[in-house]
Amino acid sequence: MNKEKIKAEVQHLNKSFGNNMVLDDMCIKISEGENLVVLGKSGSGKSVLIKCLVGLIEPDEGEIILLGENIYGLENEKLNALRKKVGFLFQSAALYDSKSVRENLAFHLRDLKTKSIEDIDELVIEALKNVGLEEAIDKMPSELSGGMRKRVGLARTLMLKPEIILYDEPTTGLDPITSREISRLILDVQKKYNTASIIITHDMECARITANRMIIIKDGKTYIEGTYKELSESKDEWVSSFFN
Repeated sequence: MNKEKIKAEVQHLNKSFGNNMVLDDMCIKISEGENLVVLGKSGSGKSVLIKCLVGLIEPDEGEIILLGENIYGLENEKLNALRKKVGFLFQSAALYDSKSVRENLAFHLRDLKTKSIEDIDELVIEALKNVGLEEAIDKMPSELSGGMRKRVGLARTLMLKPEIILYDEPTTGLDPITSREISRLILDVQKKYNTASIIITHDMECARITANRMIIIKDGKTYIEGTYKELSESKDEWVSSFFN
């Protein structure tokens, strides 16, 4: 793996909550343009891992190198600047219910005060075109289906041109057809923007469609890694349980 192309690296990460060891000597790397799918049973530490990645949770031990920077050696100002290069798609899409789609997408850019209203509006329209939702620009979140909310959340993530995107259960609560649409959209984003992405999911169809590489976490450790095909053909009974 080319060192210059590594976008994020987790080194010997440990995190406990009381007597519960959630992450135990966790090590992963993700390269430019790679979709890494993370699987694991509920409570295995998947969500804690990505929260550690952006500094929302501080580990007990270990290092996280994000875009070449050790995030736990950074002052708040530099950490916040680095976070702007990382997109985060929440399970719920985390839209402001009182704001229209247009206002939801424009909100953070207006807050930064670096672009004119006209430029922001152009960026909003472009982002919605990228997810096939131009016609929803003036709708309220309550008027959107679950799949549409996910698309708007992704459009908002793309507004700041992130180098890394973290997807937390991107297809949870969606019907199979919409889940496949969102999975293919994740693939389209990867190809168009050459993003590095970490995708936390229980959805094996999403994993099959999106993954360049997969890891499965067990007891806070990386239990196994490989391509979807390699892991789906594993003779390990515990690994095969994810695919059967």
